[in-house]
Amino acid sequence: MGSCFADNIGQIMQQYYFPVTVNPFGTVYNPLSIVQSLLRLQSVQPFTEEEILQSGDIYTSFFHHSKFAHSDKKRFLDTANEFLLKGSEALHKAEFIILSLGTAWVYRSKETGIAVNNCHKIPTAYFTRSMLNVKEVVAALLPLIKASKAQWVLTVSPIRHWKDGAHGNQLSKATLLLAIEQLQQVCENVHYFPAYEIMMDELRDYRFYADDMLHPSSLAVNYIWQRFTEAALTAETKTILSEVEKIVIAQQHRLLHPDTESSRRFQQSLQQQITDFTTKYPYINL
Repeated sequence: MGSCFADNIGQIMQQYYFPVTVNPFGTVYNPLSIVQSLLRLQSVQPFTEEEILQSGDIYTSFFHHSKFAHSDKKRFLDTANEFLLKGSEALHKAEFIILSLGTAWVYRSKETGIAVNNCHKIPTAYFTRSMLNVKEVVAALLPLIKASKAQWVLTVSPIRHWKDGAHGNQLSKATLLLAIEQLQQVCENVHYFPAYEIMMDELRDYRFYADDMLHPSSLAVNYIWQRFTEAALTAETKTILSEVEKIVIAQQHRLLHPDTESSRRFQQSLQQQITDFTTKYPYINL
């Protein structure tokens, strides 16, 4: 869960059949909103019509990213609660919880005082904006981590929030880094993965950035994914991953002439690979 960097790494894990659930409310940027989302998943309290926000002819909520927005109110509510149930089930089973903290800046609704996951382009006059300090970030995350049996992997998103200005972005990232350091000192089940440092110190060339010069390019995401596998995966999992990668590459292969004998042989070979793999690793569903 967390910033769009969580989406990037989470989608790669899904592509390789890791049993992961990624951002069930969509992208979340600040620690308070992440904590609110996790608490909602714990309680499984359904979303109601009272929480729906209408922006023009689109329905959404302050809990959700704009990708959940829909022109049909009931469809939005049904989808939100469907993902709530799936996310809750995954959270309660989770052995590992990976959070990508994006920014220490928080927008709160003036009406409720609650931190919002997304402002949905509503005028800033409806919100108060402030930057959390280290103590506030630690206080928000610590109770959840201490009450959990899972291992927590925390990282700071390498995506810069340029709307805060260069200096404001650095202060925000520094706040998150210091907070994670404090959490590590008091919780044995907290681990840190340096995605931010890898992007800033190892991937300095412009080819590692997308067109907006802020987000990592696909080349950078894949590089950080490789560094993550080096740090986080057991030797056995790395071996399994190498076998899965071969199958995934074959699955993505586009058959130009599917009715030919060679295409049929290719498909039969792929099916045999999947059968052999599933026999060898019955707990992995391809």
